[in-house]
Amino acid sequence: MANVTVIGAQWGDEGKGKIVDWLASRADVVVRFQGGHNAGHTLVVGNNVYKLSLLPSGIVRGTLSVIGNGVVLDPWHFRMEVAKLREQGVDVNPDNLQVAETCPLILPFHRDLDALREDASGNKIGTTRRGIGPAYEDKVGRRAIRVCDLAHLDNLEPELDRLFAHHDALRAGFNQPPVDRAALMAELRDVAEFLLPYAKPVWRTLDEAKARGRRMLFEGAQGVLLDVDHGTYPFVTSSNTIAGTAAGGSGLGPDAAGYVLGITKAYTTRVGAGPFPTEQDNETGTRLGTRGHEFGTVTGRKRRCGWFDAVLVRQAVAVSGITGIALTKLDVLDGFEELKICVGYTLNGKDYDYLPPHPSDQASVEPVYETIDGWSGSTAGARSWADLPAQAIKYIRRIEELIGCPAAIVSTSPEREDTILVRDPFRD
Repeated sequence: MANVTVIGAQWGDEGKGKIVDWLASRADVVVRFQGGHNAGHTLVVGNNVYKLSLLPSGIVRGTLSVIGNGVVLDPWHFRMEVAKLREQGVDVNPDNLQVAETCPLILPFHRDLDALREDASGNKIGTTRRGIGPAYEDKVGRRAIRVCDLAHLDNLEPELDRLFAHHDALRAGFNQPPVDRAALMAELRDVAEFLLPYAKPVWRTLDEAKARGRRMLFEGAQGVLLDVDHGTYPFVTSSNTIAGTAAGGSGLGPDAAGYVLGITKAYTTRVGAGPFPTEQDNETGTRLGTRGHEFGTVTGRKRRCGWFDAVLVRQAVAVSGITGIALTKLDVLDGFEELKICVGYTLNGKDYDYLPPHPSDQASVEPVYETIDGWSGSTAGARSWADLPAQAIKYIRRIEELIGCPAAIVSTSPEREDTILVRDPFRD
């Protein structure tokens, strides 16, 4: 069985959508295994542009798409995203889209709490305010309402009592009224009819696919540096974004991940608050952001931009077991006279070859740069090594050396076919 797991190797927004779409055409099943609708993927297929934030990217190709138990699911957003794709001519139905019966639900008061915390905090995390964090809190607190509960709404009172005992106390602390139970139940009854046909024991679907030797593509959200354990805590997401989560978040065993493809921009970006050692809050950062169209798919927020940080990507490769990287947006660097790559940090006179764990240290490290000549030719649309300027190839090779991981794919535009395949993840 040749499985592939696609994850972001930086802070997310690395262009996973295009790569997953490219791989999905060769997979039998595409699986989302963590996160929620706080992760955006933009797919460009011919003249059509699809913006997904919850559904697996394979759905656009008609590939069997699965939302695993590790995802927190907003049922109203699910309904909206399905409707939007149908309006764009995509066939979405319970035969090609399945949702784990055990997915925890994101409810309206989760969104409220997310926003209240952000507005009240003197040290904002920079969440998308979509309720992802509070929903994960209820999951681990064993008070979540799950997809399977929608089939038992008449018997939900004990679960609601436990849930509201927690949330009403939190809301009181923000001078907010208790959750309107009747209104919530009405909303749940309304959406249950739409969602329940998609609810399946997806672990069985995936187990059968495994037994039949089907190719499975596991699609991660965000990036390794936003992992709740391994990222720049507390400026992280509320789930594990590393490749190992593919197993627990889908219901397959620890060998599920297969080839781990880490999507990596040829420079570095970040949305929201938190440390960013190589950030260029200057003309260089503006140039990268303008050429790379660096705005978040979900929120539209402007992304912070900076030079490639080899230290962080090397760390991501290690903690997530990345087999090969897909280097994206190489064409954004066209025309720079010189490029910089971060190869280490200094902090209080000490050298670091990794990012220290404490937030104050992370905010204080000074990057150590290596300068490399840029190139005057264009890489945009290149589909083979022969199409690349020699200096661009040198830049890629230097990145490989510094992060200790080979490039399997190089992407040179948002277009699906503008891709250089160095190693086939489904074969290696």
